Amino acid sequence: MPKYEVTLEKDACDGIFACLTRDPRFVEDEDGLATVDPDADPIYDATGEETVTVEDGRVVATFDDDRIEDTKKAAQACPVDAIEVREVDE
Repeated sequence: MPKYEVTLEKDACDGIFACLTRDPRFVEDEDGLATVDPDADPIYDATGEETVTVEDGRVVATFDDDRIEDTKKAAQACPVDAIEVREVDE
């Protein structure tokens, strides 16, 4: 399975939430903007490893599962290009 990193720039997010309909790990945060919560998907039970850090207005999540295409679709749906997805080396 690919290991990939998702970066969400909170300053660029307008709270349009197109990402939420493509990947349920994107959720609304208490500030009314998007964030990433690996436990938010009620159906998918990830077997890979995941980490999420928030620092300086940036959410960085790393996943090791087979959901990269869902996450890429969420990034493509973001009208303000606040989400970047890239595969990372192990």
